[in-house]
Amino acid sequence: MTTTPVRPVRAPRSRGLQANRTRVALWLLVPMLLVLAAVAGYPLLRTIYLSFTEYNILQDVDTGPKWIGLANYWFTTDEGVGLGVLQIPEWWQSVWNTVKFTGASVVLETVLGLAFALIINSKIKGKGLLRTAILVPWAIPTVVSAQMWNWMYNDSFGIVSQWGQSLGLIQSGESFLSNPDTALMALVAVDVWKTTPFMALLLLAGLQTIPSDMYEAADVDGASPWTQFWRLTLPLLTPALLVALIFRTLDALRVFDMPFIVKGNAPETITMSIYARQELILNSQFGFGSAISVLIFLIIMVFTAIYVTSLRVKFD
Repeated sequence: MTTTPVRPVRAPRSRGLQANRTRVALWLLVPMLLVLAAVAGYPLLRTIYLSFTEYNILQDVDTGPKWIGLANYWFTTDEGVGLGVLQIPEWWQSVWNTVKFTGASVVLETVLGLAFALIINSKIKGKGLLRTAILVPWAIPTVVSAQMWNWMYNDSFGIVSQWGQSLGLIQSGESFLSNPDTALMALVAVDVWKTTPFMALLLLAGLQTIPSDMYEAADVDGASPWTQFWRLTLPLLTPALLVALIFRTLDALRVFDMPFIVKGNAPETITMSIYARQELILNSQFGFGSAISVLIFLIIMVFTAIYVTSLRVKFD
């Protein structure tokens, strides 16, 4: 009895095809990476280089930047002129203002945004109109909304200041912005009014990914709405919530336009970005201002790393 030899089964060519596709995809990414390196990589590297130099754009046009090492960060220069940014109280004041602004605004916007998202996601009449209405503050340009609130906070004719005076929150003839104790929280209120719709939209998108049959099963089991929120909605919404927190926190840490339009360089409300602009533009200190910009970049990078690590630990 003769047996037919079994021929070895050839491996499919899918592996070679996949490698081909990967190679083509990488080549297609090359133009984008080159553009990204040109518009983002070079300015970043240039800023890091200038942070180690002494360079006044008005006085050092002919000589160019002068290398001084870490003097812009901590040490004095060889001539003993100036202090590093880490030794200047105004810098730490701007950091503290930014941290307080970020913490207060992000917490309030998250809570209010979640409340709005839950209301819009529920079965109520007119939720389409409500969804459109809450988008109005976010749709208004920041410059317009900041100036609008600046008038509302005016100590003479501002309606918000008049309410505060009538309720005894501030003294007569005073505004929330003119009082150093309430100025920062007044800016937080403006930011919350402006950006809460953004958080609501992000969280609404997360809510709409939760299957409705899970709530039907919870109703059958007799779970109350409060129990469903804590045991079902919140855990399933956590990925969208963390992503929204990342976007909003990074945006708040580099806030510039709204506080600058409303209060300018006031010490009680100056942020890190406003302080960097003050040194770069007003004082023409490109070396010192670049050091401030690098520190802002490092602070934001630390917050980003914390969030990314939290996401990885949460979902690994």
